[in-house]
Amino acid sequence: MFNWMAWTLPVAVFFTCIVLMLAGMTLWEIKSPTVERKGFLPIATTRGDRLFIGLLSAAYINLVFLAMSGRLMEWFSLDGEPSVWFGFVLSMAALALVMRKG
Repeated sequence: MFNWMAWTLPVAVFFTCIVLMLAGMTLWEIKSPTVERKGFLPIATTRGDRLFIGLLSAAYINLVFLAMSGRLMEWFSLDGEPSVWFGFVLSMAALALVMRKG
């Protein structure tokens, strides 16, 4: 069923984190309903809004990192392409920033 996708460990970890975040946010919303607030984002957002914006940001950061990995290899004179874990950590940090301060 999932043969069309390259299920590597980083891909599995990324999607597992998304599923766990969605489950955690659902339980958090049931226990404590959200209130809109204004952060650095140009709109008033709820927790769900910030999660959605953060997940989109994380996906784009991962894609940009993958697209730039060849260039990073040239710029920093690396022997091989940088690990995708760097992109994963960077995207999760951006997601945490949007969730906390957005």
